Amino acid sequence: MLNPWRLRLLSQLDALGTVRAVAQAANLSPSSVSQQLAVLEAETRTQLIERTGRRVRLTPAGLILARRARAIIDHMGTVEAELRGFGAEPAGLVRLGSFQSAIHTMAVPAVTRLARAHPHLDVELLQLEPHESMPALRGGDADLIITTTDFDELPLGPDLDIVPLATDPILLVVPPGHPATEDEVVDLAAYADEPWSFDMPQSYMANLALRLCRQARFEPRVRCRFGNYLMTLQHVEAGLSIALLPGLAVDHSRYRVATRRLATPVTRTITAAIRRGTPPRPAVRAVLDALRQHPGPVPRGHA
Repeated sequence: MLNPWRLRLLSQLDALGTVRAVAQAANLSPSSVSQQLAVLEAETRTQLIERTGRRVRLTPAGLILARRARAIIDHMGTVEAELRGFGAEPAGLVRLGSFQSAIHTMAVPAVTRLARAHPHLDVELLQLEPHESMPALRGGDADLIITTTDFDELPLGPDLDIVPLATDPILLVVPPGHPATEDEVVDLAAYADEPWSFDMPQSYMANLALRLCRQARFEPRVRCRFGNYLMTLQHVEAGLSIALLPGLAVDHSRYRVATRRLATPVTRTITAAIRRGTPPRPAVRAVLDALRQHPGPVPRGHA
């Protein structure tokens, strides 16, 4: 009989690519992961993994089993939830991954409503940027994610079902009193000599901001990088930099900054994503429905 835990390790290997990455995700040593995968090969009497130099890759049989494993594990979760509540009440744990600006504006309000409506449902929130959340969803470390279809470096594939949630404008964020505050709409090329705050390298916003600056025919002078939008807003408020941020990330109630629309509007599409296959568990469906009730990003002022 196939062991679900070993099946999950195989599925994670397909999603993450290396034994070391699987070991980190599962809080195991690489040798333990290798041993468990070897046991799975013995159980199936099939070669699932082959070595190419110092790396490993899944054989065709391994790929088939890894991708079927996701459906098997999801189905087991559905059965367990039905046994706990006979399907009448969403119950159990749902792991929801979300990028940081959607956590306080979309995820937390949804989870708050769910806590009142479904007391036996537990939602674990995970801060994951798109380049992290998609592998986590595919590997089974998240049941549902809030992401964007605009992350070109790691596109959503046919193995995932997506549900549109909202659109969010990308804005220029400047200190109060900055010359840009005199304009309703700005051309990025006019700010080529400014010091910039950027997100961490290879993140969605870092790649997008760099692409927009280069489209405006300049290389930005990046003076700092923060993995937290609140730190970016504090830096901009102090007059030390300017930044490109999604509208959801700008908290005017806490930081005295000004936002301006771009002459060539840029928006990101915010979506929820789940694994395609068996119907989602009632608990996952409840979280998805709560996210869909969100009215979308509220237009913000230009103060």
